[in-house]
Amino acid sequence: MNVAAFKEGLRAEVDKLHAANRPAAQAGAQIIYERARLNAPVSDESHFFYIRGQKYGPYPPGNLRDSIYQVYSKENSFKDVSTYHISFNKTEAPYGFIVHNGTSKTPADPFISKAVVETRAEVRTAIKARYLEEVNK
Repeated sequence: MNVAAFKEGLRAEVDKLHAANRPAAQAGAQIIYERARLNAPVSDESHFFYIRGQKYGPYPPGNLRDSIYQVYSKENSFKDVSTYHISFNKTEAPYGFIVHNGTSKTPADPFISKAVVETRAEVRTAIKARYLEEVNK
């Protein structure tokens, strides 16, 4: 038996399994991203927000929703773990934190957190299906 060839074959299989992580994670992230965009509040008209008496805006309707993004995180990903971040762009929608987390005067509307919870089962199914699809190519 050629042990070297056997080991090389195992390494190739492990590499194939690792390569399937990122597309599988992205499939799950896409579902959360889409739900977060659906959950994001959209005002009927342009709006302003105030911090410490300073006025910001106007921001067009759907601005917060349109600022939501997903991005692969190299810093939090490894050979066998792929991480995506889903959030809103704080430069485009600086009031997003206040909307999502609330204040002492404003109730929270955790649209991204809600998206994670609401899609948990669907995300698991999508990740598993995409992982198997990638491995069986």
